[in-house]
Amino acid sequence: MDGPHIRVEETGEIHPLTAEVTTVGRGRGVDIILSDPSVSQLHAEIVRRGPYVYVVDMGLSRNGTRVNGRPIAQRVLREGDVISFGAARCRVGGLPEEDLRPEVELRRGGTPELTRREIDVLTSLCRPALSDDAFVAPATARQIAEDLVVTEAAVKQHLLRLYQKFRIAEGVNRRTRLANEVVALGLIRPTPPSERQRQAS
Repeated sequence: MDGPHIRVEETGEIHPLTAEVTTVGRGRGVDIILSDPSVSQLHAEIVRRGPYVYVVDMGLSRNGTRVNGRPIAQRVLREGDVISFGAARCRVGGLPEEDLRPEVELRRGGTPELTRREIDVLTSLCRPALSDDAFVAPATARQIAEDLVVTEAAVKQHLLRLYQKFRIAEGVNRRTRLANEVVALGLIRPTPPSERQRQAS
């Protein structure tokens, strides 16, 4: 097939990436439906920007998104890359290699590399503010610890590293400033009501 596309390894189905944004997930409203139960209803977006194609994890699934086995929040794709949406694997094809230089990183505002656990912490941090109509403060370290079933000390260590990665200076409302930066970069998105209900059940 000519042009950017992904092939679902389990079924062999080929999906062209013709739109500016292609949504991937298990829900009926997405562009590419993957039936694997490890895939979230709205799992990720694949975005085309000129000659570049990149994948963005929506932060709604505990199973996350990986490129060539590495957890990502956002990553430029290259020919032959394997994207794992949970356990569902797809291979990228049709990308013009001559236009994709290794040094090119499509990261709005210099988005840092994040581990899967750091993405989990950020998702938990932002969830209260994104899940309600009125503004609600981000989750506390204790709330994040309870949500992720880890110690509060571990969460504070993750937050310290995240403050450094996102260059959030010391001072008041540091958690709020981190949450605002993460949402502004599009790394964590509001949870659709249907997804929240499914997660709560």
